[in-house]
Amino acid sequence: MTKTFNFYCDESCHLENDGQPYMMIGYVSSAYNQVKMHSQNIRQIKEEHGVFSEVKWSKLSKSAYPLYNELIEYFFATDLQYRAIVIDKSKLRHADFSQDHDDFYYKMYFQLLSKKLVPEYGHNIYLDIKDTRSAKKVNGLRSFLSSNLIQVRNLQNIRSHESELMQLADIITGALSYHLRGLDQVIAKNKIIEKIQQHCRLPLTQSTPRDHQKFNLFFIDLK
Repeated sequence: MTKTFNFYCDESCHLENDGQPYMMIGYVSSAYNQVKMHSQNIRQIKEEHGVFSEVKWSKLSKSAYPLYNELIEYFFATDLQYRAIVIDKSKLRHADFSQDHDDFYYKMYFQLLSKKLVPEYGHNIYLDIKDTRSAKKVNGLRSFLSSNLIQVRNLQNIRSHESELMQLADIITGALSYHLRGLDQVIAKNKIIEKIQQHCRLPLTQSTPRDHQKFNLFFIDLK
């Protein structure tokens, strides 16, 4: 039977002119046959903390810290993987490459995913719905991947409240984006970033070694 992997992708500051310095896209990935187990375990952790709704980075507060801390510990204790690509938006030069921001967006998803898509395996890719253009982005990404000889079994938008693993991707991507922007106003958020840092044992402001599978960051050099 062909192995299949699921990718739950989240974005932060992905708009071209939103005034934020960095664009990030990241995913949490899981073997398909373990998605149900991980989802149930995360749901159980949430329920033990009295939470029965969606968790996301923007909701993290002092009272919610114990839950988010346990979710980060769960991620690092399991075989779930995370990868993100970080783009310095001050270096964008779309005109030089005869592209618009949508074209660039697809190229960055290709950079994010291509190293992990193995031809003999099956892949399901889920993107968090961000705005009214999400459907167009999915169709454009599918076409771009196909033109680069990457076939996926399933590529679609989902809403983050439908997936515990998408919520985990939102928390980790949100933490990294918050850290890169130099924000430190919320103590609970600072502590979650410190927790991720402790597990990674590497700076969160630069690329990790390419062979790091568990937690991989790629600060792309736009040439």
